[in-house]
Amino acid sequence: MLPVLYSFRRCPYAMRSRYALAELNVYVYLREVVLKSKPPELLLLGGRSTVPQLIDLDGARYPESLDIIFWALARAGDKQKADELWPADSQKRHRIMSWVTYNDHFFKYWLDRYKYADRHPERSEAYYRGRGAVFLSRLEKRLENRVFIAGEARSLADIAIFPFIRQFAAVNPKWFDLSEYTNVKRWLAYFVNSDRFISVVMAKHPAWHAGQENTLYPAT
Repeated sequence: MLPVLYSFRRCPYAMRSRYALAELNVYVYLREVVLKSKPPELLLLGGRSTVPQLIDLDGARYPESLDIIFWALARAGDKQKADELWPADSQKRHRIMSWVTYNDHFFKYWLDRYKYADRHPERSEAYYRGRGAVFLSRLEKRLENRVFIAGEARSLADIAIFPFIRQFAAVNPKWFDLSEYTNVKRWLAYFVNSDRFISVVMAKHPAWHAGQENTLYPAT
């Protein structure tokens, strides 16, 4: 038996959870959820039925993507890899979480309005893009002399943020491709063009229903 991860392939929160699990080789049973028809097993958990959510073997529930990532870090067999993603140094941890918090509580707000500008007609799509691009400018400057957000090695910050930048870029790919964010584009390409992302994290799975064969994730 393994823990169960309820996921939705295109959700950036689920995406970063799956990337962390794959990066750390922490195995779960993946249950792909159709948001318009959530399985009763997820709904019966009570409370929020959003994804991702992870249910551990002892029945503990991890209802947020960062909960799942920290759960995976604590269970990673490769401690060197875990320490790379989440360094022991308190100052480095603070900087990493500052970036993640800015992404989750500022950038995500404007990303949603840019992506669904027709639902927010009080402002134009270009306005929402400009507000979101404030974060891209900050990230661009950060990556001027660094390969990744925290330095020369990947960290939790990169894994937690890149799915949202990917979503922002996909709203208007032509605009993004022609934009001035050269470092951001290079950094994003590293993740989205990787075999791990294409073949493992974004592998397609049918919607889960009770009784079907378990789907091992990450697949071996």
